[in-house]
Amino acid sequence: MLKNMGIVPSEFAQSKTMNVNFGKILAQLMREREVNQLQLSKMLGIRQSQISNWLRGKSLPGYYSIKLLCEKLKVSADILLVTDK
Repeated sequence: MLKNMGIVPSEFAQSKTMNVNFGKILAQLMREREVNQLQLSKMLGIRQSQISNWLRGKSLPGYYSIKLLCEKLKVSADILLVTDK
């Protein structure tokens, strides 16, 4: 199935790692800034469940959401998107 999508298993595993890393980084930033999921969702104008999915590694935000996250959390995108943590 993954090959039909143009994804080889190693790329898929790397993608899942990226999701988990992003969630950990976002959680740390939220703790440091004392912002909870509900507050962040209101700041970004999205559902709280979307924040939860990011934190649990179920999905990644799109470009626009990353841009908003950077603005609201006062952090650069390279901090949010680090893949070697």
